Amino acid sequence: MTLDILLALAAFALVSSITPGPNNLMLMASGANFGFVRTVPHMLGVGLGFVLMVVVVGMGLAQVFDAYPVSYTVLKVASILYLGYLAWKIANAAPIKRGEAVGTPMTFLQAAAFQWVNPKAWAMALTAISAYTPDTTFAAIALVAVVFGAVNLPSVSLWTVMGQQMARVLTNPARLRAFNWTMAALLIASLYPVLFP
Repeated sequence: MTLDILLALAAFALVSSITPGPNNLMLMASGANFGFVRTVPHMLGVGLGFVLMVVVVGMGLAQVFDAYPVSYTVLKVASILYLGYLAWKIANAAPIKRGEAVGTPMTFLQAAAFQWVNPKAWAMALTAISAYTPDTTFAAIALVAVVFGAVNLPSVSLWTVMGQQMARVLTNPARLRAFNWTMAALLIASLYPVLFP
């Protein structure tokens, strides 16, 4: 991979990782509701889960979608339904009282598994593999995955910190409820490119 392609890949990884999407909106909501430390497993699940996804897609899963287009449609429907469920959970999250650990943030495994039903993650992985790997050798695919891993963790951390800082403003149940409903609405809005390509 040439330096020009590597820099272009890094720029694509940064822009696609740091812009709003299902992962970042859920991390912001988790940071606001549970704090940074309790959201770390969720952040690591997003980062490492996506790295694994890039490798698996690069090693041939994209070809399955080409051979069986209905499988991509099934995945899209499952993704939309699951994101709707997550939006409902965010919107109806109970306010946390000081000193109480009500509710639980997403776990590492849940966040890693979520990548497989996240439409933005699929778009990112498929684009990265098709546009930035000159060949489909494991080394080229691994390099794409490593670049995303290096860029993704700081990006998702930023969203969690923003949510944690929002918690200072969300000190009463009405404001927290409004924030959670806003995050849920934005999560649903993030489906627009999937529903209307």
